[in-house]
Amino acid sequence: MNKQTMVIGLGQFGAALARSLVDRGVEVLAVDNDRDRVQYAAAFCAEAAQFDATDEQALARTAPPRWDLCVCAMGTESREAAIIVTALLRQMGAKRVVARATDEITARILSLVGAHEVVNPEEAFGERLAGRLVHTELLDQVPLGTDLVITEMRPLPAMRGKTLIELRLPNRFDITVVGTRRTVDGKATIVMPDPREAIKEDDILIVVAPPDAVDRALEKLG
Repeated sequence: MNKQTMVIGLGQFGAALARSLVDRGVEVLAVDNDRDRVQYAAAFCAEAAQFDATDEQALARTAPPRWDLCVCAMGTESREAAIIVTALLRQMGAKRVVARATDEITARILSLVGAHEVVNPEEAFGERLAGRLVHTELLDQVPLGTDLVITEMRPLPAMRGKTLIELRLPNRFDITVVGTRRTVDGKATIVMPDPREAIKEDDILIVVAPPDAVDRALEKLG
């Protein structure tokens, strides 16, 4: 059975999230008070509904407890509404509520009213982009909880031709290489790293490390 998710707020972030969930096989109910946004989402979501989500009775009709996930994706212009909707979803028994915040104060309030998780996509993207701009070897970074980051990176010149045993990345920088992306017979594939095999120039390393560890390693090895 496909997972079922309700996304409330169909601005740029909410609409992109809804489409990405649908692409991953998730059944999505898209909700917004704007008719044009709802009509846009209706083209790819299983359901799309136009109503004011701060209206308790209207929100209750969506039966929040039936959804595996409820996302309050409202933006900067709807801080108060986002707080109200998040609180209502929890009061109605939603299983899991993820709320979007664009500033620290709103994030704290959303947590206080019951959001299981608070995300700030603008902040997260800014941090990822900054790393890529400073270090051209970084291709992408994705947080894994609050204590770890998954990073895709090109090997530095100082790493090429050396083995993971020789580099001693876990001991020196608290970095663990969990995979290597390579092109084999014209196809990109991920292979388990062999600690005795020399790193090639065109390898893409997939590493797991604390948030600042990769930056420290790049500065040291670069």
